[in-house]
Amino acid sequence: MGMPLLQLKHITKRFPGVLANDRVSLEVFPGEVLALLGENGAGKSTLVSILYGLYRPDEGEILLEGQPVRIASPGDALKAGIGLVPQHPTLVSRHTVAENLALGIGTPLLPAQRIAPLIERVAQGFGLQIDPKAPVYTLSPGEKQRVEIVRALLRGARVLILDEPTSVLTPQEAEALFRVMRELRAAGKSLIFISHKLEEVLAIADRCVVLRRGQVVGHLPRAEASQARLAELMVGRSVSFARKRGEPRIGEVLLQVRDLSARSSRNLLALKGVSFELRSGEVLGIAGVAGNGQSELVEVLSGLRTIEQGTVQLAGAPLPSDPARVFARGVAHIPEDRIRMGTVPSMSVAENLALRSFDRPPLSRGFVLRPAAWLAQAQAQVQAYAVATPSLHTPTRLLSGGNIQKVILARELAGRPRLILAVHPTYGLDIGATEQVHRVLLEKTDQGAAVLLVSEDLEELLSLSDRIGVLYQGRLLGPYPVEAVSRERLGLLMTGGLA
Repeated sequence: MGMPLLQLKHITKRFPGVLANDRVSLEVFPGEVLALLGENGAGKSTLVSILYGLYRPDEGEILLEGQPVRIASPGDALKAGIGLVPQHPTLVSRHTVAENLALGIGTPLLPAQRIAPLIERVAQGFGLQIDPKAPVYTLSPGEKQRVEIVRALLRGARVLILDEPTSVLTPQEAEALFRVMRELRAAGKSLIFISHKLEEVLAIADRCVVLRRGQVVGHLPRAEASQARLAELMVGRSVSFARKRGEPRIGEVLLQVRDLSARSSRNLLALKGVSFELRSGEVLGIAGVAGNGQSELVEVLSGLRTIEQGTVQLAGAPLPSDPARVFARGVAHIPEDRIRMGTVPSMSVAENLALRSFDRPPLSRGFVLRPAAWLAQAQAQVQAYAVATPSLHTPTRLLSGGNIQKVILARELAGRPRLILAVHPTYGLDIGATEQVHRVLLEKTDQGAAVLLVSEDLEELLSLSDRIGVLYQGRLLGPYPVEAVSRERLGLLMTGGLA
């Protein structure tokens, strides 16, 4: 394969109490896609931060075309030809594409109107469709992703790091991104592709490097890789990829939504006549591109948003418009925003686990709180959900996103909830944590709970749901039996192609 364009040799990085990277070595060759895989906490983010100059390694070296390079800042990384396409685009929404990219190249000598022809030339050269005059707020997630790629190319990137680039893309947008990646590969660019979606890794990668607990545990060429083998290397045990939803035991109608309309925080009509039923023991999936009414629907059902028109009934009685009373009726809420809505970041793990039950026995007796009972319950929940935390007294803001999600699940799913509102419950989680979340949700349906599953992961929806509806511009399409839809059909419905 010739000389590697980029080499990492024995990269080691320590944080207090954590060995994040342990003598990591890998190579990236010109004209190849290298997949970098691993569970949350495996060391991927630390390694990328070192490559992009956000961290300095404690040991080891980075070589570019065989020569050692010092990368002490993102500016150094850009000078070395290393570009990062972040998971969440860092664009100024009110500016145009050209204005954003003029800012991105860091010179006042190329204002937006002069840089537009250069943007179009670079974009067309790699099969990217971009309108330099378009305001960023009008772009889809896939279009924003392309802008980030063009920005990196304009800065002279020869190595492109793509961090979870398909996490919010429709199947059609993801395939368009892969076409661009193939064009970049054909032009001799080196791509480091980070993803939890193993089917996508196998579709695009030439080689795979797997990290576990900070160490490289596998180098596999594409011909030797499979989902099962990669997952086993990542998790350290075998993982089943069989369809997870068995024969459901569907019961009586639990949730009935009729002609529901509601406004967004900007006072725009976000839900327009939405109607559906959800039965006990059933998983109803809700798909849709972000911003099409999913947040408003869940906020209405959790008592956080008022209804403009229509009715919502839970077990035959009107649903209260107060979150505490909604929870008292047996509604559990796994929110989209784990940090601001799901937990109190400054409070400890034990305190966050007790937020729903601190005023009831056994955690309190009358007006007297019982700290020992708090800690005993928290310890049991931490063990049951495998929450990785230094102690029960650790503030949740110091936990990883996956462990914060486990804290929320342990708290919300304690007891026997009747209705579970699960919003992106596995977003950003690794294979092991995702498998656990899916198992817990299905166990609750076996106990008679109904689950409203809002997700942008179509594989998750198809795997868990009994029926799937699509929210498009505030209207609900379907729901359809899961057997009647595919990833491609859902992608078309999400973008209005079949609306």
